[in-house]
Amino acid sequence: QWRFGTVCRSGHPSSPPVVDTVYGKVLGKYVSLEGSAQPVAIFLGVPFAKPPLGSLRFAPPQPAEPWSSVKNTTSYPPMCSQITGAGPVLSQVFTNRLEGIPLEYSEDCLYLNIYSPVDLMTKSRLPVMVWIHGGGLLSGGASTFDGLVLSTHENVVVVTIQYRLGIWGFFSTGDKHSPGNWGHLDQVAALRWVQDNIANFGGNPGSVTIFGESAGGESVSVLVLSPLAKNLFHRAISESGVVLTPCLFRKDTRPGAEQVAVATGCETTSSATMVQCLRQKTEEELLETTLKMVGAPFPYPVLTTVVDGVVLPKAPEEILAEKNFNTVPYILGINKQEFGWYIPTVRTRKPLDRWRAMINRSFIGGWANISEELTTEATEEYLGRTDDPVKKKELFLDLMGDVMFCVPSVIVARGHRGAGAPTYMYEFQYRPSFASDTRPKTVIADHGDDVYSVFGIPFLKGNSSVLAVSLQSGGLGSSLALVALSKFCYPRLHFGLTVTGLRHRPFLASLLLPCKEEGYSCALSQSHSES
Repeated sequence: QWRFGTVCRSGHPSSPPVVDTVYGKVLGKYVSLEGSAQPVAIFLGVPFAKPPLGSLRFAPPQPAEPWSSVKNTTSYPPMCSQITGAGPVLSQVFTNRLEGIPLEYSEDCLYLNIYSPVDLMTKSRLPVMVWIHGGGLLSGGASTFDGLVLSTHENVVVVTIQYRLGIWGFFSTGDKHSPGNWGHLDQVAALRWVQDNIANFGGNPGSVTIFGESAGGESVSVLVLSPLAKNLFHRAISESGVVLTPCLFRKDTRPGAEQVAVATGCETTSSATMVQCLRQKTEEELLETTLKMVGAPFPYPVLTTVVDGVVLPKAPEEILAEKNFNTVPYILGINKQEFGWYIPTVRTRKPLDRWRAMINRSFIGGWANISEELTTEATEEYLGRTDDPVKKKELFLDLMGDVMFCVPSVIVARGHRGAGAPTYMYEFQYRPSFASDTRPKTVIADHGDDVYSVFGIPFLKGNSSVLAVSLQSGGLGSSLALVALSKFCYPRLHFGLTVTGLRHRPFLASLLLPCKEEGYSCALSQSHSES
């Protein structure tokens, strides 16, 4: 199964790792984290499915074609087709390579990366952590999340996967012609690949944890509910996103499908006509359509998770109520200020009616699709009790965070716990050092801040990222997240953190869903913020 030479003085074997998969052999490389004698075998761009081109656009992924020679998997794979603006930002923030990551984009993108800390000549069977990236189901990639630190420090095999995004991954007509959820089917295919192959990389296929943030956390939540993913994983972690997160799920698919078709210049007379036309469009034409659909006149997301009858046989609420899903141990969490990033766009001095109008645009028929009655009640509860403009701004951001992240997470956690599964909730309260120059002091942990800690940015030496350099002075946040999440992956180790409870705010009370201590909540925090 493995081919290696002797070990060099540097600690690296003299020959690069070559590992068998069910499709053929793959060649990797060794990389060591500075200060660690443990080399990590890294394999980049391992195909887990056929390129989803031609007739496979808007179709379930198919198994990869076998190859006879050794495949070189030492270069980053192209990211899935997407608007390219987010790519450079992700690369700068999350890579630990001084040379950075060369970002390319392609419809041929169903690849995964593997980080294994074991000597592959032994019969090691380490826990496996499969990362699903976020990006609103519209952007992101596997290679911008480097698994080296997590693999080295916590002795786990890390796998980062890619899945189709945007139109390619989530176009749905709501019927047999294009049911949708293609990106989630890609995730299932990647997990099947892990089951079939990860043992040869030193991983234990019987101990797989799926974890993800934002749209990645939502994807994890979808897989927990999906019958297709049964027995493909054994623990799950959703960071700042679940299946009920409003902007990532919709029930009414037809209007969105017609909007995509019209924006692309396709007829909307039937589902078959739309699908046939869109399959004939070039990748560049679909990218142009994607650009058109960002913002007005598309006030709400139309390329999201849907009830397709396959990945999700029923509405998520029904599946939770019936308690018929994958009842694995599950961690769900949110960050203290999920909408801190929104501060620069919000003017402080607004009369209450202007705040109401802003909330209505977001909630009624917008991101959250919440009724006008409930939106009015929430606005009064949050903003109607103070005349302080600064306080109103903070409460507005609290309201947005509660509606988009906290309330959906609590609903899903209660459903999971109600089915008898071990369930944990946390609130991430760590303020990273770089935030002191870029954010108000009231923003403790913004959306995505936990990812820096989970992937161990403070432990990465020689990192070209400005954020990484500023984080290296204090590793507490990473220590908390790395230790907590990785120990959760070891079934023999006790997972537990101090139970402190989550904040309890008006909107949650009005929904009878307080985010407060219920015996399954905890906080990842620090005693004081870094300065």
